[in-house]
Amino acid sequence: GRWASERVRTGIESSLARLGVRFDVWTSEGAIHAAGWVERGIGQLRDAGYMYEADGAQWFRSTAFGDDKDRVVIRSNGRPTYFAADIGYVAEKFSRGFDELIYIWGEDHHGTVARNRAAAVALGFDADAVHYPLIAWVRFVRDGVEIPMSKRSGEFITLDDLLTEVGVDAARWFFSSRAYTTGIDFDLELAKKQSNENPVYYVQYAHARASSILRNAAELDARPDAGRTGELLAHPSEQALIRHLLDFPDALATAAERRETHEVPRYAYELASAFSAFYRDCKVLSEDAELTTARLALVDATRSVLANGLDLLGISAPDRM
Repeated sequence: GRWASERVRTGIESSLARLGVRFDVWTSEGAIHAAGWVERGIGQLRDAGYMYEADGAQWFRSTAFGDDKDRVVIRSNGRPTYFAADIGYVAEKFSRGFDELIYIWGEDHHGTVARNRAAAVALGFDADAVHYPLIAWVRFVRDGVEIPMSKRSGEFITLDDLLTEVGVDAARWFFSSRAYTTGIDFDLELAKKQSNENPVYYVQYAHARASSILRNAAELDARPDAGRTGELLAHPSEQALIRHLLDFPDALATAAERRETHEVPRYAYELASAFSAFYRDCKVLSEDAELTTARLALVDATRSVLANGLDLLGISAPDRM
């Protein structure tokens, strides 16, 4: 069993590595038991008066912390429940010196949040230091039709299948572009399109276009100069683009505060749209040398912010497309 579980974990790690996701530490349930964390955690609860025996089993008095009922920790046959390992895991994670714990769980785990938070508080930790964002489901859609998936029937799309079909950039964009509480309809055909209909392609193309403008300018020996941009960049499309660029720090602060990724793709797409309008309305390379260098500064700032936004999402920012 240990051999098999390690093979499965290695496969999961390899799939996540393709997606650009890395964990510093992998901890198995067996390791929590073997290291004695489960026994220590239960012992601590017992010493605090939150454990009792009934019907031959050992129970945690989780109702004392707002749970709807008390929970079995050790069954009447002497075997620990999954919840017993959760208790040990809370203690083990805090023992590593963390101030906050963030559990990334699927929304089907909503019933286990109260008992885990109760255990954390009973162990002496602050309830506000343990977070349980519940992630909504993903539906895969092709040509407007949902692709049925079932664990029972063995029909599903694996992460490796998805990355092979649509690529890492599209996968990361579509996963990050919705609030985690909102279900995702992942349109497989849209994610593969090499057109402006595909939002990640649209944003990447804006970065590539900005890079191309700067290369062409360099060939003409024209360089960005932000010295007089405040005086020279008065066109409404220029002003709109500048306002979008200035919003970048606030967009990131909002995303961080909410612990939500979708603010960043939203911002990047809107910035790409503003840049497209600027490119349409304002000729960058012109006979007016000062206006050219000022507009090149705006192009360079846009390129930089788009690159930073895509980098935060783990998505490439190509110079040519």
